[in-house]
Amino acid sequence: MPKIDERIYEQALNLNTAIDYQNESIVSQTLIGKETGTVSLFAFAQDDGLSEHTAPFDALVQVIEGQVEIQISKTPHILNAGEIIVMPANKPHALKAITAFKMLLTMIKS
Repeated sequence: MPKIDERIYEQALNLNTAIDYQNESIVSQTLIGKETGTVSLFAFAQDDGLSEHTAPFDALVQVIEGQVEIQISKTPHILNAGEIIVMPANKPHALKAITAFKMLLTMIKS
């Protein structure tokens, strides 16, 4: 199980300020980590990304800030703050930060 910062429980959390960017890095914080799924907050520096990979579970990406290109099965999708997309289980996907961006990733395992 991912490490969870329990200070977030029963506290209001501003997703825009809860995590900071780091140059040429991807920063993440697990907000909820259960056997049935996880909710994680990510901050990507501009031009950073994740290479193509698959996951055995559906994942919901909610863009909090900035702009990202998400490819799902080689089809590009440009998302901006306030937009969401579902990356289906077992379909190859990749992410590339067009600008520095933050996202909330919800992975459903059941």
